[in-house]
Amino acid sequence: MEHGLPEMPDEKMSTVFCLSIAVPIYNEESTIPEMLQRTRAVLDGISGGPHQLLFVDDGSSDRTLQLLEQAAQNDPRISVIALSRNFGHQAALSAALDHALGNAVVLMDGDLQDAPEDIPVLLERYREGYDVVYATRATRQENRLIRLNYFLFYRLQAILSDTRLPLDAGDFGLMSRRVVDQIRHMPERQRYLRGLRSWVGFRQVAVPLDRAERHSGKSKYGFLKLLKLASDGIFAFSVVPLRAATLVGAVAVAVSALYALYSVYAKFALNQAPKGFTALVFMLTFLSGVLLFFLGVIGEYVGRVYEEIKARPLYVVDRTVGNVGANIERARLRDKVRELG
Repeated sequence: MEHGLPEMPDEKMSTVFCLSIAVPIYNEESTIPEMLQRTRAVLDGISGGPHQLLFVDDGSSDRTLQLLEQAAQNDPRISVIALSRNFGHQAALSAALDHALGNAVVLMDGDLQDAPEDIPVLLERYREGYDVVYATRATRQENRLIRLNYFLFYRLQAILSDTRLPLDAGDFGLMSRRVVDQIRHMPERQRYLRGLRSWVGFRQVAVPLDRAERHSGKSKYGFLKLLKLASDGIFAFSVVPLRAATLVGAVAVAVSALYALYSVYAKFALNQAPKGFTALVFMLTFLSGVLLFFLGVIGEYVGRVYEEIKARPLYVVDRTVGNVGANIERARLRDKVRELG
């Protein structure tokens, strides 16, 4: 047992298949009714069970939590984890993984851009023996500028990363219990879960899916949050920026050495002193800018080390609602008793 959380059961213990759909959510009260209707309809069509529909409320300030608590009282499959404040999307995803009890866990956002009706498609590939089934964006509904930024980011990340990261893949996907457990026990705090999912390994497959528009409301991921997510993805899986600083420094030294040799040659062989005050100012300004830029890059890595050594928890739970975990355990215990005769 770790951090007061229940030990997750081994999926090999039981022939009863239990699926957890884990949804981090923040200020989505207008989306909740349809989200509940569609996800419960999907669970109704999946054999096995009892299944789990787990919501992690990331410090919502509207009626999101109240609506989820009401739903949990009427449907024993629903569990709600209420965090003490807004800890961010990746922390909420981590909380979802810590409290999901199924043999397989589906992560999806609460804005219905990822369609619950696509979950059976993921399950089909899981039953073929894949441990990770992740969705790639066949089409997106955002404007052209945003689509271009996503396109460039994923390809830049793939070039820089030391781990092979899939292109155009978000957090929507299915993971087997053993993949979930591996991620849960990773100690790092600055998390980029879709990268950790790839790093773990095992059999993984992509499923191209269309990404819909938001059901309602506005995206909670503004430009700065998207930039932070992008930097987490790059700095957590690559040291190329640090190596780039070394490369640029080596080039600058080489150019300076060549210019020094030329100056000596011009002074003694040509009997003239090199001129170029403007070029000198330009070079000083350019190199100062490069130096400050890479100092910022180094600062990013140092800051992440600082955050890690503080070892604060990723999130703090305010309260939990629902008892689906106990229902899953009882179903597996009954199945185990039947196996033993």
